[in-house]
Amino acid sequence: MGKISPPALDEQLSSDDEPYVLDIRPRTAYQREHIDGSRNVPVYDDLRRGDEAELRQSLSEVPDDRPVVTVCKAGIVAKKATTVLESEGYDAVTLAGGMRRWRGYRNGSLGYRLTSTVRRFLP
Repeated sequence: MGKISPPALDEQLSSDDEPYVLDIRPRTAYQREHIDGSRNVPVYDDLRRGDEAELRQSLSEVPDDRPVVTVCKAGIVAKKATTVLESEGYDAVTLAGGMRRWRGYRNGSLGYRLTSTVRRFLP
């Protein structure tokens, strides 16, 4: 299972090979803040409980002809969504660090810059 960094996703979103961004957070969280162009399928709580049924039922909304990037709050539950998508034949990755890291990247926060620098030196 792969992941994508916020800068790499940002670059892909402005390319001809734009991925489908699937935000699995609850609708209220999505409405407060989301990645432009993303789509919301609010299955976060279900996946946290180990229930994949709602996501599997929603897969008809997810195109299978382009890469999919799953997004949640911190990237942990989105990994479960990515696993489900991969098991169904999708080319899927998780946004590393979720919306927290995306927000830090977009805002250029010191915390984001420090963790990004440290991550470059870790295997």
